[in-house]
This record gives sequence, C-alpha cells and structure tokens, in this order.
Amino acid sequence: MGSLFRSEEMTLCQLFLQSEAAYACVSELGELGLVQFRDLNPDVNAFQRKFVNEVRRCDEMERKLRYLEKEIRRDGIPMLEIPGECPEAPQPREMIDLEATFEKLENELREVNQNAEALKRNYLELTELKHILRKTQVFFDEHEGGAGTTESMTRALISDDQNRNVGHVQLGMRDKQESLEFLPCFVAGVILRERIPAFERMLWRACRGNVFLRQAEIDTPLEDPSSSDQVYKSVFIIFFQGDQLKTRVKKICEGFRATLYPCPEAPADRREMAMGVMTRIEDLNTVLGQTQDHRHRVLVAAAKNIKNWFVKVRKIKAIYHTLNLFNLDVTQKCLIAECWVPALDMETIQLALRRGTERSGSSVPPILNRMETLEDPPTYNRTNKFTSAFQNLIYAYGVATYREVNPAPYTIITFPFLFAVMFGDLGHGALMAAFGFWMCYKEKPLQAKKIDSEIWTIFFGGRYIILLMGLFSMYTGLIYNDIFSKSLNIFGSAWRNNYNNSTLSTTAMLQLNPDSWDYLQTPYPFGIDPVWQLAEANKIIFMNAYKMKISIIIGVFHMLFGVCMSLWNHLYFKRRTSVYVEFLPQIVFLVLLFFYMVLLMFIKWTSYGSTPPFFGDPKYVTTSAFCAPSILITFINMMLFKQDANDPSREMCAENMTMFAGQLGIQKFFVVVALLCVPVMLLGKPYFIMQEQKKRAVSTLAGAGAGAGAGAGAGAGPGPGGALVPAPGHHDEDITEVFIHQAIHTIEYVLGSISHTASYLRLWALSLAHAQLAEVAWNMLLRKGLQSSGFSGGIFLYLVFAGWAAISVSILVLMEGLSAFLHTLRLHWVEFQSKFYAGEGYLFQPFSFEVILDSAEADE
Repeated sequence: MGSLFRSEEMTLCQLFLQSEAAYACVSELGELGLVQFRDLNPDVNAFQRKFVNEVRRCDEMERKLRYLEKEIRRDGIPMLEIPGECPEAPQPREMIDLEATFEKLENELREVNQNAEALKRNYLELTELKHILRKTQVFFDEHEGGAGTTESMTRALISDDQNRNVGHVQLGMRDKQESLEFLPCFVAGVILRERIPAFERMLWRACRGNVFLRQAEIDTPLEDPSSSDQVYKSVFIIFFQGDQLKTRVKKICEGFRATLYPCPEAPADRREMAMGVMTRIEDLNTVLGQTQDHRHRVLVAAAKNIKNWFVKVRKIKAIYHTLNLFNLDVTQKCLIAECWVPALDMETIQLALRRGTERSGSSVPPILNRMETLEDPPTYNRTNKFTSAFQNLIYAYGVATYREVNPAPYTIITFPFLFAVMFGDLGHGALMAAFGFWMCYKEKPLQAKKIDSEIWTIFFGGRYIILLMGLFSMYTGLIYNDIFSKSLNIFGSAWRNNYNNSTLSTTAMLQLNPDSWDYLQTPYPFGIDPVWQLAEANKIIFMNAYKMKISIIIGVFHMLFGVCMSLWNHLYFKRRTSVYVEFLPQIVFLVLLFFYMVLLMFIKWTSYGSTPPFFGDPKYVTTSAFCAPSILITFINMMLFKQDANDPSREMCAENMTMFAGQLGIQKFFVVVALLCVPVMLLGKPYFIMQEQKKRAVSTLAGAGAGAGAGAGAGAGPGPGGALVPAPGHHDEDITEVFIHQAIHTIEYVLGSISHTASYLRLWALSLAHAQLAEVAWNMLLRKGLQSSGFSGGIFLYLVFAGWAAISVSILVLMEGLSAFLHTLRLHWVEFQSKFYAGEGYLFQPFSFEVILDSAEADE
C-alpha cells in the first residue's frame, strides 16, 4: 500500500549466471518484467559484442517475416491472432528450425512470385498483341474495304503530307508520285495513353511530317506485372518510307517506352496469328490460375502462424540484446550483470532465476547479490489500468525523484473535481460520463480492434479519467442546478414573489431581491435555488459572486494541501532543517494571509443575512447585506495597514465596519508575522548549511590529526600532495549557489502564493463561460424550435434540435471540455505540484517482453 503514495524501494543487485543457463534465466526475467539491466559495456561497439551474430540472425528472420506479412496483406488474407497466452521464448536450438522454415517459405514464395510475374508479363504481351491485331485490322479496313491497302495508305500518307507541308523543303509531288512504286513500311505497338500527345508531337518534329500515325484506345485496363497496377494503354500504327525513318521511329518508340509487336500485312496472316494468340492466352490463364492457387495456399498456411513467429523472434532478439549488456568473467564460463530491482520482489526474481536454471538443465544455481551504491535509483510506481492514466498525467510533468511523494493518488480525486467546477453541467456531464462508461464497458473488444487513430488512442487511454470527469461534472451540475442551461425544480423554490401584479406585467427585467419579510428564510436543500434561472437581471451578478468565492476557497485549500505534502517529504528524507526553515514559514505565510481571507468569507456568509436594514433596530442594521464589507477591499487594506474610510451613505452601519472585535489588530499582527517569514525562508537554509559545513571541516581536521598520530587514516585524510581529502559520502555545496537557489525559491513562493491564488479564478471564469455558452445555444436555437407549432413546426424543431445537439457535443462538450482539461492540468502542475514535487527522477524501465511486443505493434 505504501508504494501507492511513494515510489517503490529499489536496490542495485549483481547477478552471476552460468553461460548455459543465461538465456533461459533472462527469458524468465523478461516474462516477469521486474528487472532493469545496466549496460556494463558502454565503450564496446555494438558490432563487437558477444552475441551480435545471434542478433543479426534475428534481424534476418524479422526481415523474412515482414516480407511474408507484406504478401499476406497484399492478398487480403486475415492473420490469426495468438490464441490464449503469449508463447514463451523458444530455446536457442529452435532458432535453426525457425530459420529453416522462414528460408523455405521465402524462397518458395519468391519463386512463385517470379514465375507469376513472368507469366503475367507474357500474358500482357499476348493481350497487347491481340489488341494490335484487332485495331490494325480496323485501320486497314478503313481504306477501300481492305483491298489495295498498301497503295491506299501510301496515297493517304502523300495527301496528308501535302496538306501539312506545303512549301516545306521535302519530297515534291513529283517525287512522291514516283515513290508509289516503293512499298511503305509500318510499325505497330502499344503505349501508355497519357504519353500519346507528346509521342505524336515528337514523331512529327523528328520525322518532319513524313510519317502517318493512327492510334486507338484499349477500353479495358491492363495489369502491370511488376507493380500489379491497372494502367490504360493505346494501340498505334506508324507508316513511313525508308530505312532512315524506320531507325528514327524505332528510337522514338524506345524513348517513350512503347512496346513494338510484329504485325503481318496480309489479312489472312493476321487472322491466323490472332487465333494462335487466343489459344496461348487460354493456356496462360490456366497456368496463372494454378500458380495463384499455389501462392494462396502458401500464404494461408503462413498467415496461421505469422503472429506467433513474430512474437518468438522478437523475444529471442530481446534476450540476446540483453545478454550483450552483460560482462564475461575471466574463465569465459560465467556472465555477470548489474540490475535495478524492487526490494519487495527479490523473492519473486529468485524463483524466476531458479525456473530458468531448471529449464536449461544447469547444475550451477544463479547468484543474486545486493550492492551498495551512491547512484540515484530509478522511480517505480506500481499501476493498474485505472491508475495508469492518472500516473501518466504526473509523468508528463516530470518523473518523481526517487521515493518522493507521488501525487497520482490524490490527483484521482482532485483532477476530475477541479475539472467539474469549470464544467459543471448535469446534461453535458452525463454525455461525457456515458462516453467514458461505454469505453470502459467495451474495453476488451475495443482493445482487440487496435484502432490506429492517434486521437482515439488518447481518448481510450484516458477512459477512466473521462468517466470520472463526467460523473463529477454531474455532481457540480446538481450543485449549480444547471442542466443544458436550465434548472431542476426538485424541492420547490424557497423564494416568495415580493412584486405586485402591475410591476410584473409592466417590467420585463426584474431583479430577484430576497430582501423581504415575505422571503421564507429557508435555504434550498441542495445546490442553488432554481428561481435564479428566472432572474435575468441579476443572475450573473449572483453567480459571479458565488463562483468567484468558491474558486478562491478551493484554491487556497488545494495549495495548503500541497505545502503539507512537502512536510511528508522532509520527514521521510530526514531533512529536519527544511521543516523549520522551509515548511513552517511557508505554511504560516499562506495561512495568515490567504487562509485568513477564506475565513473572512465564511464569517461574512454566517454573520450577514438578506434581511432589510430597519433603522429602528440596530441588530438588523449591522447584520444586513447592506452593511457587509467587501472581502477584497478588506484584504487590500489589511496589506496596506489602512482602514476603510467612513461612507456617509452607510452611517447606519457599525463605526469601523469590522466583522468581529479586534479585527484590525489581528490583521496587522498577521501581516507582520507573514512578512517575518520571508527572511526566514530566504536566509534560514543557507545559514544552517554553513554551520554544518563548518562542523564537518572541524571534524575532518580532528580526524586527520588523530590519523596522523596513529599512523592510519580512517575516512578523511591527507591526499597525495598533502591536502586534506573529505570523508567519503560528503560533498560541500557552494554557499553562493545555495544563496542564489534559496533566493529564487523564496521569491517564487512568495509571489507565486499571490499569482497562484489568482490563478484559481479560472475555475470561476470557465464555469461562467460554459454556462453562458450553453444558455446562448438554448436561446438562439432550441428555444425557437420549441415555440413553433404545427406540422412545419415539427420539421423545424427536428432541424433545430439537430443543430443544437451538434453544437452541444462539438463545442460545449469537446472544445469546452478540452479547455477545462488543459486548465485543470495547469492547476495541478503549477499551482499544486510546485509546492512539493521536484520531478527530477528517471523512470524504471524493466526488461519486459510485454512492453517490447506492445512497442513493436505500435511501431507497425
């Protein structure tokens, strides 16, 4: 139970393991997750450590598993989760079997993929050739019904060239007519559709218009065998004359990555080739189907075990990484390790080491010895799924110094409560509590889904915080009597109307004035009277005064609690001097000034009532609200040693306007004592440190003289040059640094007491802002919808309610909730924890398979 309020007691241990049993023992410790190993080879390169080859083998196995996983995901095959408990780390001899299995699967899958890619490439070529034969047949048939195709194409080439190149220095008409006796050449191929415009321009410019290009789009997309992407292509055919143009055209086609295919000129030859292509395509479809089936069977078999294999390989790799932190003794038969362990878990760790030794078959038991050290141990706070979220809020500010008071248990209550003071609304709090309860109720199914959204991860990690914030907001909403900016009239109002009917009918804005004998003088049983919801004229004035005072009261008590926590730290670490020169002046300063201001609020609430000031009875005059002094003015005059000036309009009140007898004298005494606490905080600690250093120096001199006379030195003694060496374990601080540090600490505390008290006014400001935003949303949207009638009014109300609900959830719950959360976080980090929490430690990070596997999944 003590570890809940303070971090665990840690001890540094030295561990001796026989080489044969080291792997199994470390495996057991990884399952346990209670040991943090230190690196005993910080100067040794990672590639020069003993088990670097085993780590490389694990890396290679991980690479193969990632390749298998990639192929499995590409085919959309579900990977089975690990049934039951996580598998244990396999023995070293099982690494060979795992390597052989992964090697076989990878080679088989790569061979299948290569064959499939070759078949797909062949299939693509045949498919493109099929489209070429079909499209070119259309091109040829367009001219003279397929007869005299060569001559017609030639004439088309000449006529097209004449139209485009009149006046160009090219073949003249006479030359072209003479060239009819030569058969034109042509090439056919396939190119990506988006490259056609640039391809055509390049042909025109490079060949100077002496080519004839026809192209047609392939309607269906084709699969790229290397990337498996669907691409759109077009068929083209180019007519030209001469070998020079042929070479130029082929180079252009090669530059645009167009694929050229043979295309017979005769229609009969094209038909015969097309029939052969269709036969080969059918054969390829059959072979491709068989190849895909075989690949699918291989991947399905791998998908059943791949999660299990990943866990095993990562555990093996983590064990060898940890073994690389150990040292070898001179006999090369024993591994030596140093580790931090919780003192309460020493027996559990011994049992785990014993199990590991038995599993390895070793006859030499491991040895675990405690070591003495001056090094600061790591901080370890045991948490569960409920307290871990609150502990992470504390760690976000800083990890606690070793054995320092842990604020997390108190934050479980104070954090949602301060949030609820700012977010006090029964309706909005119920929405937040319902969301938090749903996440807690569906905890295991939601964890199994492993949603990747970062925002969802934050919400789900803080599900218990959200639940408590919602429940506390419902409680404060009942106190404020506020539900979606409306009130609940549960017990009936305690106010009686003191206006006549003519005043009520003629005046729209009336103040709710309780100064009447008709007032029942019975307070509302719980929270605020619902009648204040009707007081549009002075509702904000009343709520301002109420929430502002409540904020100051909560803030002062919260800071006092933080200062009292520092006393617990001083007593635990046996800093008796700090109790007298730090805690006592701090608590006295805070109590005499700010806690006294809180007492004045309670005195004012109990001493002054709402009865009207009757001039005939002095008792009712001095105890009426008319004579109640201002707390703020009283506190300012107290600090300035002033007295309120006589107000002629308040002659009926008491002469000095004090709340109790002797108030002015007591206030002056409090201020003087509080100011005297400042030099105590400033000079007390440096003075005592100077005295301790003088005593230590005197004792060191006396010990050195006695040691010299006896011929032996115990503790401190003269160094090699004759200088005195201080006793081990003592280090004198620079007194200048002590003075500077204490001055900063004192100024920070004194000024911070004022600024921190004012900072708690954010509780009032955000609460008022939230209430006003909710009221604006109600009046501008839902109120108008509720006033509508008829069929159209129902439709209008439906639309208005949807808008009001969207605004309530998005702005009033999410945005206002986030704002209140951040302000609550600041109040805890700055105003509360700064009183006692140093946060200068480092976190205990044990060797744990669970943490390693979770981190690997998060990275993926």
